[in-house]
Amino acid sequence: MAERTRPFWLLAVLAVVVLVVAGVGGAFLYLHQHPASSAGPRLVGLGDNVTVNYIGKFGSGPEQGRVFDTSIESVAKNNQTWPKSLEYSFRVNASFVPLGVHVAPNTPAGGYSINNTTFGGVVTGFWQGMIGMAGNQTRWVTIPASLAYGPLHPNCLVTADLVVTVPVLVSLPITNFTTSYPGVAKSAGTSFKDPTYGWPAVVFSVNATSVTVQNLPALGFSSSAPGWPITVTNVTGGNITVTNDITNANVGLVLGHSTSSVCSSSKFIVSAVDPAAGTFTENYNSEVTGQTLIFGITVVDIYG
Repeated sequence: MAERTRPFWLLAVLAVVVLVVAGVGGAFLYLHQHPASSAGPRLVGLGDNVTVNYIGKFGSGPEQGRVFDTSIESVAKNNQTWPKSLEYSFRVNASFVPLGVHVAPNTPAGGYSINNTTFGGVVTGFWQGMIGMAGNQTRWVTIPASLAYGPLHPNCLVTADLVVTVPVLVSLPITNFTTSYPGVAKSAGTSFKDPTYGWPAVVFSVNATSVTVQNLPALGFSSSAPGWPITVTNVTGGNITVTNDITNANVGLVLGHSTSSVCSSSKFIVSAVDPAAGTFTENYNSEVTGQTLIFGITVVDIYG
């Protein structure tokens, strides 16, 4: 996309940005005039390409206030002032650069390229919150889920039992064994640690089509391999009883891992616990889905 310049002879162009006030549930219009004089600062307008630095944190839920993403290295490294979310992933140093944003809806998947910088699309509330900003200005924008990553996807919520029974001997087709026990040799006598529960296990037998695994936990064995404490409360009759030690105090604050994939993810957050029903909910949605988000946005450069 070729660079475009904004003529200064325009007397007034109104930039409209929707800022949602946390806890209000409504919205108001923020109106700002573009300067009529060339002496005034240039302001971000619809259709511009802008580089920004940002801090993204949660504005709702159990992780409220935690940072889930940032382009600023000092923020990324400072966990005391800026505590991080469960799924926060630290970037390599080269990735801490301003983000190129195209300020408009329906940005092409590949974005636009100007001076070797790619300007891509962002969630609606992010680019709307930039309109009317000047260079070097910082603005904190609160964005509801409807203008961010949308509501939770129900098909990404899985109900699991707090108390489960696991067979001592488990036979799997060879392809399933490789998926369930990555990196474990398909050879009888191979000892390893079970990736789901963390207890000792051994390859009991192997044939042309399947592999049998023997689970070997002792009564009272405990670990936090799933992402929270579990305890072996019974071993009898060829079965192992496992109790997941999760309470309502853990809701939204426990990151679990699964050997299977749901909604293209093997990570989930415990989003509910129902002691009466003996169940808990594994939420495989991205942690930002269904949440109000707060972005601190600082404009670096404005292009046409």
